[in-house]
Parts: sequence; structure tokens; C-alpha cells
Amino acid sequence: MGNSDTNTGNKAKVQVKTKEHVATPSLFKVLMHNDDYTTMEFVVEVLQQVFHKSPTDAEKIMLTIHFQGVGHCGTFPYAIAETKADQARLRARKAGFPLRCTLEEA
Repeated sequence: MGNSDTNTGNKAKVQVKTKEHVATPSLFKVLMHNDDYTTMEFVVEVLQQVFHKSPTDAEKIMLTIHFQGVGHCGTFPYAIAETKADQARLRARKAGFPLRCTLEEA
């Protein structure tokens, strides 16, 4: 009966490890669509200036848009994708072209 150290002063230390879950933002593809009015030169210009494509890559994407009806301009987090698509559309409207850009979740 003389054991007095049961549950007195022997507090168990519990370490709680929390996992930090950092969600990566969803990525979106910016797609440019073919039309019968926007010039190939204008599309190449937009691809270089808005999407920072090299002249060679811009030409390849433009040809894909022309022959397949749609081309992939880049993949970005939503806010950036939306901004780039808006910039392309704004440039097109100012130049009098009906260029269409859409977003698709990657």
C-alpha cells in the first residue's frame, strides 16, 4: 500500500503533430479559338506579347489554331489565366477582331 507515486507527478507528455496541408491552386489552360476574321499575324503577335511565346512557338500555336480550330496558349493559376485571356480579348477588340479565348481546367 505504500506506493504513493501512482498518478502523482507522472504526467504523460503528448506531442501532437499537425500536418499542414497547402493546397496548390487549380491550373487552367488558356485556349484560343479560330475564326474567319482574326489574322494569323495578329494571333502570333498576341501569343508573343501576352503569353510571352517565342516567335517559333507562337507560329506553331497559331497554325494549330488555324488547322485544328483551337490552340493551347499556356497553363496558369486561375487569376493569371483569366487576366491573360482578358488581355488577349481586349487587344483583339481594339484591333477590330472577334478573337475568342476560353479557360479550361487543366
